[in-house]
Amino acid sequence: MPQKTRDPAFRIGIEEEYLLVNAETLALAEAPEALLDACRADLGAQVSREYLQCQVEIGTLPCANVAEARSDLQNLRRTVARHAQSFGLTPIAASCHPLADWKQQSHTDRDRYNDLRRALAAVVRRMLICGMHVHVEIDDDSLRADLMRQAVYFLPHLLALSTSSPFWQGQDTGLASYRLTVFDNLPRTGLPPHFSGWQDYERSVQTLIDLGLIEDSSKIWWDMRPSSRFPTLETRIMDVQPRIEDTLMLAALVQCILRMLWRLRRRNQRWRIYENFLVAENRWRAQRYGVTEGLIDFGAGAIVPFAQLAEELLALIGEDAEALGCTAEVQRIHSVVQNGTSASRQRAVAAPYPEGSEARMRAVVAHLVAEFHEGL
Repeated sequence: MPQKTRDPAFRIGIEEEYLLVNAETLALAEAPEALLDACRADLGAQVSREYLQCQVEIGTLPCANVAEARSDLQNLRRTVARHAQSFGLTPIAASCHPLADWKQQSHTDRDRYNDLRRALAAVVRRMLICGMHVHVEIDDDSLRADLMRQAVYFLPHLLALSTSSPFWQGQDTGLASYRLTVFDNLPRTGLPPHFSGWQDYERSVQTLIDLGLIEDSSKIWWDMRPSSRFPTLETRIMDVQPRIEDTLMLAALVQCILRMLWRLRRRNQRWRIYENFLVAENRWRAQRYGVTEGLIDFGAGAIVPFAQLAEELLALIGEDAEALGCTAEVQRIHSVVQNGTSASRQRAVAAPYPEGSEARMRAVVAHLVAEFHEGL
């Protein structure tokens, strides 16, 4: 008898990047090695430095469901905040510090980051940005490649819901996610190409490796990619979230979308593949407006309000959210659509202050500090 194919585990892992600020002045501050040592003593390899010395990165363990991820992520955030306090510092989880100047930041002196600085020159110096990544375990190469092609359609929706970087160097950029304008200057970023299958993907990556341009696929930074280390699809398009509940909502949505696409595949159905040219237009709209304006429904041939898109998405993944035990988390999308993302909240905090004033941006940073500690 033919062997039954094992269903994917859909376990999830969440990575977040934080900025450290002086608890009194709210200016960016470098993380002393003693702070990282203290965090590592409690968290082991779940915490590490990032490219800039003012950044730290955390990662959950593989989690069977969002409830497990919540517990792990709360511990990670709480531990980083506790040790940072001992050094007069505090973390924020926003994709751009509203006031900081990238030219005044120092990169971490490690081989990987030194290599990046040499290879990417001035482009990488501006990388004063933070993101969040969601891994979903799919232990089948062909399935990973197939689901990635289909999931590209939903990446702008996830970006819109995550936007947390409206300010850059003290100015309102007019964008909900300025982070992407910085990140997209790197090579091998943006929407993933439409590969015909896993072998096509591997062949393309190997071409760059054979040419000595990259060491491995970890130097490919698409909005979604097969992880270079784990049997997962890694969704990378999202801004990092000040509030832990919004992080968990986005992780649950990613997990449910991939399960929904897998479920359709089992029924000999699949999501229509649209050209990246078209999906990129929605990506831009999400980057510019967040959830305050609609995205294009290519099937309907119309720009649809995000509230309607949210309802349609919840209907699509309802069965999957129930199966994965994250119905409450995905339902939080209602609150985000109604009340706005972090970008809207930051602008509301800034509104009473004079344009261009330092007090205006300090108020926003204080707001981000408070939101980081919510739910901990």
